[in-house]
Amino acid sequence: MSFVTVEKPRPYVTLITLNRPERMNAMAFDVMVPFKEALQEASYDNDSRVVIVTGAGDSFCAGADLVDPGWLDIFDGLTLPGIARRAMKILEDVISAIQGMHQPVIGAINGPAIGGGFCLAMAADIRVAAEGAYFRPAGINNGLTSAELGLSYLLPRAIGTSRAFEIMLTGRDVAADEAQQIGMVSKVVSADALLDECYAIAERISGFSQQGVELSKQMLWAGADAGSLHSHMNHEGLAQLFVRMTTKNFEEAITARKEGRVPQYKD
Repeated sequence: MSFVTVEKPRPYVTLITLNRPERMNAMAFDVMVPFKEALQEASYDNDSRVVIVTGAGDSFCAGADLVDPGWLDIFDGLTLPGIARRAMKILEDVISAIQGMHQPVIGAINGPAIGGGFCLAMAADIRVAAEGAYFRPAGINNGLTSAELGLSYLLPRAIGTSRAFEIMLTGRDVAADEAQQIGMVSKVVSADALLDECYAIAERISGFSQQGVELSKQMLWAGADAGSLHSHMNHEGLAQLFVRMTTKNFEEAITARKEGRVPQYKD
């Protein structure tokens, strides 16, 4: 049985599913390693314009696998501190892979997103939640820290510092409705409608210039890291000029609008 499935359910859309529902799609190494590989392969699939990530069954991802995290050959010969650091790097690489993908990534949050699963959800560029989904920063509830896998970076940027501090320091659950109210997710829909909603968003994104979408994603994340408005506007300006001067997309958009048709961007 494959613990990660990859499908092409719609034109230009890749659906990657964590597929171990009996363990709530927890982050065991035999799930996360093929998951990262699937992300990397999809990133260089030039026929894929949007990637959707979800979980099988009723859970998105339960974070650490408390049943059996598994073993990898790269752990051989290491002491516990070395194993722990290598293990953390594997999970960190998954978050980095999502952020570094050429395509926008939509998180279809179909159920609980707990601990590392919460971090995984926040790494997505767009999040749509099913009505029964919820988010929980598990580390603080287990005597550890809630700051893991980039969550203390991603969450404040998504919902503001005060709300992020309160959620991460109390370790409470955030239900889907509240998540929408505070900007953690874009929409909340019924579980049956979740993927269709994500496909609709993906279809709209896929209608735009491939280069324009890729650079827009990069600029949005660069903006979160920017040291100043001036430096970021320079960065944005170069990206805009790249597409404007090296493609005929702008001319095609104007012509299509005049002719009352959908633009056909060739990049």
